[in-house]
Amino acid sequence: MNAKERNGLTAVWDFFCSLKLTIILLILLAVFSIFGTVIQQNLQPAQYREIYGETTYQFLNSLQFFDMYHSWWFFGLLGFFSINLISCSIKRLPRVLKIVKNPVLTPDDTLYRTFSNLEEALVKTPAPEVRDRTAALLKREFSAPVITEKDGKIHLFAQKGAYARFGVYVTHLSILIIFIGAIIGSLWGFKAFVNIPEGKAANKVLLRSGATELPLDFAVRCDDFSVTYYPGTNRPKEFKSLLTILENGQPVSEQLTQRPIIVNDPLTYKGITFYQSSYGPAGDPVFNVRVRVRETGETRTYNIRQGQRVELPGGDFFRVAAFTPSFQEFGPAARLEVFPSSGPPRAFNVLQAHPEFDARRRGEFIFSLLDYQQSYYTGLQVNKDPGVWVVWAGCTLLILGSLIAFFLSHRRIWITIQPVGEKTGIKFGGTAHRNQPGFELFFDDFKKKLKKEISS
Repeated sequence: MNAKERNGLTAVWDFFCSLKLTIILLILLAVFSIFGTVIQQNLQPAQYREIYGETTYQFLNSLQFFDMYHSWWFFGLLGFFSINLISCSIKRLPRVLKIVKNPVLTPDDTLYRTFSNLEEALVKTPAPEVRDRTAALLKREFSAPVITEKDGKIHLFAQKGAYARFGVYVTHLSILIIFIGAIIGSLWGFKAFVNIPEGKAANKVLLRSGATELPLDFAVRCDDFSVTYYPGTNRPKEFKSLLTILENGQPVSEQLTQRPIIVNDPLTYKGITFYQSSYGPAGDPVFNVRVRVRETGETRTYNIRQGQRVELPGGDFFRVAAFTPSFQEFGPAARLEVFPSSGPPRAFNVLQAHPEFDARRRGEFIFSLLDYQQSYYTGLQVNKDPGVWVVWAGCTLLILGSLIAFFLSHRRIWITIQPVGEKTGIKFGGTAHRNQPGFELFFDDFKKKLKKEISS
């Protein structure tokens, strides 16, 4: 390889190891993630055309902004960032390994001058005794030292928390694992939805794009659906489905038969999770209405659907025009319309909780809402993410790496002992790669103990 090729490879290597590249990629990922939040993903084309117009829709669609997290350029950004992260780690790892595995055991004056925590002393105690006392103090207060004798000098080196330097690499690895999990989920997972009426089963789901049906190798049956409301409002308090998983038309297990699911309590089977997300009426409700002729007391009961016209005694007609499951604070109520043989129609409300309420109207007929049956469909969000456990493993490593990187510190102390005439000179210094103020407090306390120990 000639010099020109080496220079070219070096330039490429330096480019991928650049901190500027890291910052640029992080900014781009953040910006596009904001776009992905602002622009709703995986809607149907007609919805996007209505929101943005044809021209803007075609432009954004060509850039894959409506399915951004599956786009080639977003995967490309993640790939570039991963290469940058790996390159930076590889470039700095040999130096860290050398510091941890092959520390400087015999420091010179140049190294000592780099320490902000430095102290010197001159004592009458002989050098061997100073060495023994110093080693014992280090072992007791800090860490067992490595003792080296060279050129008439005695050097002691002790370190603590050396592997704290690898916390950043654990963090880097965790980010790569999270990316891998996200890519696995994007390529082999899906997000879909399905609406299942009560008493019915479904073995297909509709992808979020709304364009493709995805078959399942099992079926989901909605055995029952119920909804409760806040008193006096139509606002749902809780809605719940009872689901059964079927294979070959039979329930797969007792635990997955009529399994209740509510919001934040989903059902998972074969890696596919069903979330309760919505509901709605499946067809018109059926009402049980009692009609009593005021004059004769004759009573009839009708089972009718909403909007269905029913003949009354005497030739009049009535129908249920509207219905609400929660009318003010009175519970279910129906809006009835009576069509007399002559004259305009009359409309009024009847309350299920108060069967005699309509008697106050003084009409020819007294109507009572006895009961109603409204069937619902349950709207389920269906997700499959085979990479979720990889992502969780990466998140766990991320927390561990962050704790190591930010709360642990590699602390080192060097001590040099040498004869100075009839006395013994001692020089000692130390440093920490994190939390320097905390190490300074420790070092100040340590040097007081050391001076007392070697001077006694």
